[in-house]
Amino acid sequence: DPGAAPIPPAARARARLLQRLVASRVCSGFGSEGRSGRHRGSSYSSLLLYEPVLQPEQLDCGAAHLQHPLAIINPVTATPVFTYSGLTAVAVASVNNYTVVFLGTASGGLLKINLDSTMKVISRRSISVAYGEPVHPIMQFDPSDSTYLYLMTSYQMTRVKVAACNQYPTCTECLAAADAYCGWCTMETRCSLQHECTNFTGANFWASASEGVQQLTFFFFFLIIQINGTIPNLNGTNISCDYGNNIRTVARVAGDYVNQFIYCSLLPREKYPAFPDDQDHVVVETALRVNSKNIIRANFTIYDCKRTGNIYPKRACTSCLSARWRCHWCPSTYTCVSNHSQCDDALRMKEKIDCPRIVPASLDPMPTGVPRDITISLANATFSQVNEFPESFSLFVFCVQLHTSEKNDLFPVNLQLKDRPDRFIDSPEMMTVEVYNCATGSADCSQCLGREDLGHRCVWSESSSSCRLQGEPPQTSDVCPAPEIKKIEPLRGPLEGGTLLTIRGRNLGRRFSDVLGAVRIGSVHCAPLPHRYVVSEAIVCRTGEAQEAFSDVVTVNVSREGKSRERYSYVLPVVQSIAPLNGPKAGGTRVTIRGSKLDVGSELRVLVNSSKQCTDLSTITCTMPSAELTAAVPVCVQFENKSCASYDIMFKFEKNPVISDINPKKSQISGGRTITLEGRGFELVQNVSMLVRGIGREQTSCRVLTDTVITCPSPAASNVTAGSKPAPVDFYLNGRLYADDRPALDEEMYPEEALHISKFSLEYYADPQFFTAKKEKWIKHHPGEPLTLVIHKEPDSLGLESNEYQVKIGLISCEIQIVSDKVIHCSVNESLSTSERQLPVTIQVGKFNYTIAMLHLGGGETAIIVSIVICSILLVLSVVALFVFCTKSRRAERYWQKTLLQMEEMESQIREEIRKGFAELQTDMTDLTKELNRSQGIPFLEYKHFVTRTFFPKCSSLYEECYILPTPQLSSQVGSQVQETHPLLVGEWKIPENCRPNMEEGISLFSTLLNNKHFLIVFVHALEQQKDFAVRDRCNLASLLTIALHGKLEYYTSIMKDLLVDLIDASASKNPKLMLRRTESVVEKMLTNWMSICMYSYLRETVGEPFFLLICAIKQQINKGSIDAITGKARYTLNEEWLLRENIEAKPRNLNVSFQGCGMDSLSVRAMDTDTLSQVKEKILEAFCKNVPYSQWPRVEDVDLEWFATSTDSYILRDLDDTSVVEDGRKKLNTLAHYKIPEGASLAMSLSDKKDSTLSRGNLSLLLLLGVLPTDESVEHKKSHRQSHRKKVLPEIYLTRLLSTKGTLQKFLDDLFKAILSIRDDKPPVAVKYFFDFLEEQAEKRGITDPDTMHIWKTNSLPLRFWVNILKNPQFVFDIDKTDHIDACLSVIAQAFIDACSLSDLQLGKDSPTNKLLYAKEIPEYRKIVQRYYKQIHDMPPLSEQEMNAHLAEESRKYRNEFNTNVAMAEIYKYAKRYRSQIVAALDANPTTKRTQLQHKFEQVIALMEDNIYECCSEA
Repeated sequence: DPGAAPIPPAARARARLLQRLVASRVCSGFGSEGRSGRHRGSSYSSLLLYEPVLQPEQLDCGAAHLQHPLAIINPVTATPVFTYSGLTAVAVASVNNYTVVFLGTASGGLLKINLDSTMKVISRRSISVAYGEPVHPIMQFDPSDSTYLYLMTSYQMTRVKVAACNQYPTCTECLAAADAYCGWCTMETRCSLQHECTNFTGANFWASASEGVQQLTFFFFFLIIQINGTIPNLNGTNISCDYGNNIRTVARVAGDYVNQFIYCSLLPREKYPAFPDDQDHVVVETALRVNSKNIIRANFTIYDCKRTGNIYPKRACTSCLSARWRCHWCPSTYTCVSNHSQCDDALRMKEKIDCPRIVPASLDPMPTGVPRDITISLANATFSQVNEFPESFSLFVFCVQLHTSEKNDLFPVNLQLKDRPDRFIDSPEMMTVEVYNCATGSADCSQCLGREDLGHRCVWSESSSSCRLQGEPPQTSDVCPAPEIKKIEPLRGPLEGGTLLTIRGRNLGRRFSDVLGAVRIGSVHCAPLPHRYVVSEAIVCRTGEAQEAFSDVVTVNVSREGKSRERYSYVLPVVQSIAPLNGPKAGGTRVTIRGSKLDVGSELRVLVNSSKQCTDLSTITCTMPSAELTAAVPVCVQFENKSCASYDIMFKFEKNPVISDINPKKSQISGGRTITLEGRGFELVQNVSMLVRGIGREQTSCRVLTDTVITCPSPAASNVTAGSKPAPVDFYLNGRLYADDRPALDEEMYPEEALHISKFSLEYYADPQFFTAKKEKWIKHHPGEPLTLVIHKEPDSLGLESNEYQVKIGLISCEIQIVSDKVIHCSVNESLSTSERQLPVTIQVGKFNYTIAMLHLGGGETAIIVSIVICSILLVLSVVALFVFCTKSRRAERYWQKTLLQMEEMESQIREEIRKGFAELQTDMTDLTKELNRSQGIPFLEYKHFVTRTFFPKCSSLYEECYILPTPQLSSQVGSQVQETHPLLVGEWKIPENCRPNMEEGISLFSTLLNNKHFLIVFVHALEQQKDFAVRDRCNLASLLTIALHGKLEYYTSIMKDLLVDLIDASASKNPKLMLRRTESVVEKMLTNWMSICMYSYLRETVGEPFFLLICAIKQQINKGSIDAITGKARYTLNEEWLLRENIEAKPRNLNVSFQGCGMDSLSVRAMDTDTLSQVKEKILEAFCKNVPYSQWPRVEDVDLEWFATSTDSYILRDLDDTSVVEDGRKKLNTLAHYKIPEGASLAMSLSDKKDSTLSRGNLSLLLLLGVLPTDESVEHKKSHRQSHRKKVLPEIYLTRLLSTKGTLQKFLDDLFKAILSIRDDKPPVAVKYFFDFLEEQAEKRGITDPDTMHIWKTNSLPLRFWVNILKNPQFVFDIDKTDHIDACLSVIAQAFIDACSLSDLQLGKDSPTNKLLYAKEIPEYRKIVQRYYKQIHDMPPLSEQEMNAHLAEESRKYRNEFNTNVAMAEIYKYAKRYRSQIVAALDANPTTKRTQLQHKFEQVIALMEDNIYECCSEA
């Protein structure tokens, strides 16, 4: 131990000697076997520390254990220090003047022996390391930390701490344990190892067991407490005396280091604890507190002598002078005082015998209601200083008519002074008088007259059959009727007598002397037992010995004789045999003794070998005890503890049965698997039970099959996981726990080693899993046909045999044919005819019973009848068809040929479309992932633009546009920065200069009002009550308030919470589930804005990337197929309404394009040959400008595209030109296929200098024709001449493309949902946790316990209010182009997200919209993710207001001065101006705002602004 004190040389030498002695015994204790090394697997001798006589050939053995070989000539003898059986390993240490020996045992235990300096065992401990596994001989201390010991068994290595000191909570227990490693750490008040105690090197800081318990003494001098004893040096520490309840007094250290002591003042008198009502003292627990920790404790007692006298008023003086405290009695004031000075009496009493007191005397019993005189003697009757009476005198007290309704009652006798009723003469030994009532408790004459012995003067009236008080003079007749015997038991007894005979009846004597010698059975006396005699009611007597068998009545002669109706018989019991004749010496054999007349007497005993009793005696069946040896012993049957009734009955104790092994050693958790016990001697076993210790639910009963085989069903397991550590198994043979025959330990001396360690163990695995071949739940079968079932099973580790399976169909067994690891074949040979049409198919393994399917029996007769009917109908139809065919054969022939050709063509088209869709579904994911390997940054909008777009998504009443993106000036440098502008962004407040001072003052005053909580809440409520204050106005006001208060988000949050409380109150009374579903109030829009502010960082850091990748994936997937240039419909989409329901053959074209003035090399751009030139330009711009925000891209109308067909020829490519094809008077848009541009063609794009004839999207809307012809019904009649060239297909066939697109985008969608609904450990969603806790708190206050309501509130506040808004509007987050087609696809995704957050089950059918059917399969999984997300938020640690305010303050600080709050204030003022009168009325109606005169301040703002703002603006 590196932290232990230095080991004395003598201790080290003793430890080395001990190691040698132990090593010597290991080698030499086995004779010749020691040389061969077999000792490593054997047990040590039972004598430890014993030096035997070494033979010369054994002297070299020590070389294997010691540094030097043993070289002794004369053997050394030694006395055994400790004896134990079955030791396998040893390790020795010297610690704190002790020698500690660790011993491993053959049963898997570890013993720790503590020896003092005289090598005497002072303590021992043991732990169990492994069940029944011997500890390996190699056992060593940890080289890096000697407080740990390494030991091994066959299957494990264990690191064991040398001592568990923390199990001793007090100093006394710690040191009394006599553990060399453990000591008391004074300053930490705990039991610990030495090096674990702070300052353990200092004196008295750590006390070992050798030093003994620290002696600490508390002395109390007046109001000073002094503490002496063996305490550490406390100089320089903060010490005090602690009295509990945070009451302390300063303590000081006095004296030198050797003789130091501590003293402190007692707690002040006003701090004394209250006295209990029935006590004259109170105990104060005092502790010495050092550095804020109590290290020692003691109790002080504070007493009050005055309370001593008051608590016991009827013996006040005696109690005062006999108290534990020094109290004095003051006779004049009749009080108990603590000081002589408080009493001025000349007569002072020092002892309790000096007190005036009643001398206790015995008083005669008194009849109820009869007055009697009571004489009371007094001692020390001195009541004043003047009057002195003799030392003792008599006082007569006349008592009147004490009453009682009981048989007798005791009344206390007390004397109190007439003039002072609160003062009593002391009665140290309470004097009582008995009052009795003759009419109660006397049912017969004997009971009535028997009360004479108690002093009760009662007489029996035969005429009235009642007991009454004896009159004067006394009546002379006191003879009772003859005894009446009602019952005797038992009715038979042995001739030797000794039977306890119970006699019950009436008038069975007045007293015991009346019945003594008065009971007979015929001529045989029966001696009554005095302690069991009940006056007049019961006699218990011991029968005498009879010479021969006879039967007679029982007589009781008490002045008159009474006889029993029943007869008592003396009989001779005879024991004939005992079965079984032998049993194991462990005991527990249940034997039956047979004979005649064995059910006699009152006490029966069966003695085995004249010493041990046979237990569990039931009639003449009992359980045999255990025996030490195997031998035949006599069995004695005793009646009434007399002589044996049998002499030749013998029982033989045989060797105990031996269980050698159990198989299998595994079981399923359900239990019931047959465990086979192998061994010998089982014919002696009557009953066997099996118990799995720790995890088995109950004991199971076993069956003895042969002398060597027992089978037991395994118990079902509980609180166990499959494949866990094997559990020990116990067997009970004849009710006795089975254990191997080995030397018994002394349980009283070694209780911990006497614990049973099981030899066997059982390992539990999960129940086997079965299913049919196709996992179907229904199996059809026709009766009469052979049935063979194929049952599949999951692989397991149980190793089940074929006979352990049992398959049944209903009640019929299925014969198992083949069993393998994965398949079971069984067949049924008999008929399955039954009235039931459905039979369960069950498989049973032990107690595990599982129904894998239902067998449906088809009706044979019904099938035949149905077949005949169907054939008849078909025959009739065939005749009719033949007739029709014959009459219309020619016309039908021509029509059939035409139809057949159309069907073949349609079938071919459908087959081709499905094949293409399948191929695309398999390849799209790989292609798209490769194409999306983008390295550029994500074009996030700045925070201020994110806020303005989110807060003002539509035009407000103030602005014609919510945000303004100036048209970029076309220059030679693509990607020049263009700033987005908004009136609320930071900039100059555009007002005339002459109006600026007054308007700024008015806005400042109005801002002050808005920062008043009471004003703002009344202001919002007043506006919301106006009917013409529309939803648009409410949303605008909420957003303006958010901008105005953005710098004070803590205040903004408190306002939002107050308004939400009002909203919850209004919703709770109606339908709380509808709250927050729509944005119909100011606070709901405020909540949306608040979530946007708080979640912006999370949106940008976590959700932004997967969201942007999903948008890019949607766009690229759309561009991979044909796109209608007019309608925007595409081959690939997620929205059915935007699906191009035509099969357009489109081939990809890879073009080499250069962009003049871009500063980049040429790029390869992928386009489709069906793309119009505008669509090609868009793809080229996307390729060149992918690192530039969309707001800085050139427009399609502003660029030209030129194709270099040859080195000398080039063409400007446009949507419409002179080469455009005209059909039906309309021009078709030009495509790459129209220009016949080949693969790898070179094109150049440049900025246009002037407007050309390239069509814009507005111009395209005027055209009805495109590269892909539209399918609108309005033009169907105009294309009749082209119908013959179109292939007729079903439009619904193209819905498979929705699934193809969905599968391609699935990974990106899953990543997005995972990012939204996950919690980052480094940055948890603080705002979400805070708001969800607020909702739960409000629900709890209103008694809303429905979990669905809480789920809906959370969904409406976060996913529906924030995330859905973001999913539908990516332009709020990114600087990108959101087309109508992308918007339609995002709507489908947003709908899936809403469905995932909803609790209502989707009732979908074939007529449901495809937008809902598309993700119907994924919705349940997404719903689980949402619920798990809500639970994770709920399980997060709650946030305090301070933590949330700090977070909000940080958000305000990050985006300080981003917005023009004056503009927001001016806009809010417009609402205040419009509803001026209503706001003033609301302020007047509110008591708080009226008291603070906020309405006047509001009028000041109106007056100040009215005179300036509009006039100045008009002047401007």
